[in-house]
Amino acid sequence: MQKIKYTIIALVGFFIIQGCGAYSFTGTNISPDTKTFQVGFFQNQASIIIPGIDQTFTNQLQDIILNQTNLDLVTSNGDLAYEGEIVQYYVAPTNATSANTAAQNRLTIAVNVRFYDTKNPKEDVEKRFSFFFDYPASQAETAVRDEAIQVIYERITQDILNATLAKW
Repeated sequence: MQKIKYTIIALVGFFIIQGCGAYSFTGTNISPDTKTFQVGFFQNQASIIIPGIDQTFTNQLQDIILNQTNLDLVTSNGDLAYEGEIVQYYVAPTNATSANTAAQNRLTIAVNVRFYDTKNPKEDVEKRFSFFFDYPASQAETAVRDEAIQVIYERITQDILNATLAKW
């Protein structure tokens, strides 16, 4: 009787897993025949040009896809393709003091992304992603820039992965 019970539980578990389709335990939902991806250079087209932030973003997007999927990075003809541009980079005050000066500033970066799935064109996406970093107005933007860009890019690249591969 115990053997039948375990067999039924195993069969039910098998069918539940099979019904979910191809799913990796990193949270991505990728077709089994999708093997490669490519990331085009995300040029900085924002009104403020900060040297190197475009290459940093491109590299971070490649890294997160490599680290959270089993896909291989290629330079052309990828099953999945990412392209786009940095469209916004700006600093604005967010909190004021009683002396009408800024108490806190916010650096915001926005990236426009186009995602193409050659195996399933219905999954293609074009979307704008943005995030921000708040810092004390007493600090110069240049003093916090590296940390801010790292925090912002971590969030944006995870959001891109979620929107294109995890379908969140």
